[in-house]
Amino acid sequence: MSIVVVGSINMDLVVRVRRHPVPGETLLGSDYETHHGGKGANQAVAAARMLGRSQPPAKGASAVVAQPGGVRLIGRVGQDEFGNQLRNALKREGINVNATIPIAAPTGVAFIAVNDEGQNTIIVSPGANHRLRPENLSPAEFEGARVVVLQLEIPLDTVRRAAELGRQAGARVILNAAPAQKLPEKLLEHVDILVINESEALGLTGVRPDSPEMALEVARVLAEKTPTVVITLGEQGAVWVGPEGSGHQPVLKVEAVDTTGAGDAFIGALATAICEGKALPQAVRRGCVAGALAATRVGAQSSLPWRDDVEARLES
Repeated sequence: MSIVVVGSINMDLVVRVRRHPVPGETLLGSDYETHHGGKGANQAVAAARMLGRSQPPAKGASAVVAQPGGVRLIGRVGQDEFGNQLRNALKREGINVNATIPIAAPTGVAFIAVNDEGQNTIIVSPGANHRLRPENLSPAEFEGARVVVLQLEIPLDTVRRAAELGRQAGARVILNAAPAQKLPEKLLEHVDILVINESEALGLTGVRPDSPEMALEVARVLAEKTPTVVITLGEQGAVWVGPEGSGHQPVLKVEAVDTTGAGDAFIGALATAICEGKALPQAVRRGCVAGALAATRVGAQSSLPWRDDVEARLES
């Protein structure tokens, strides 16, 4: 039982601002902080923590030996200090990074501004992430996978090839279609679960699902192209439509500090639940709890919850 994640690996440069600037405006913010990020890396860490890790690795701890039934991350980083830091941090989480290769390109960087309400704006410089090409993917890296997790911060043709290899390996393919862009039919043919947020739903359908009822209608339209659709709605939770039916999962009420890693926490928990054979409603519920907990902490990977945290909230 394993999860293969194919995606981006970034260093996040985060600054806090009272409010987000309008075009042409300059604002003074806090001292910037560096956090390990990238949707691929975030979701790999989220899944690894949900597969059994109960506490964070100690500062300065040596790498955890990656387990055959754990999480494998396929990606690219630069041959620079950011790349070294990111790869070593992933090892400490027990993630298999044998297919995450340092290359002669800058490591991806995300510039993130977080306002007083915990809402963020993000600009990504892909760097080495955009050098991950379809021909770099080997079928051997997908052997034994029960779930393959993909996003859109790497080239689209690479995403499509990864989805094909996932299907060939007998895995269920989850596509988190972020950042928003048009999805080719030949990609959706190989996707089992499509996960999007409100703005991504707007980009795909022209309709912003501003309520659970509207989101269910949008999900039903998208479900004509891929078996299962999940739409996350922030404070309104998430909805799903698929062969197991449809429904709405309210979100855990928390005081949001930083929503940067919330979506990735949702994906990691969802993927792990699917990998463990749980039904879609249970998987979405776990995702909502994990996403809410992530919003209570600062940063991307630093905010991702551990399995014990989520289980405790589910029991309560």
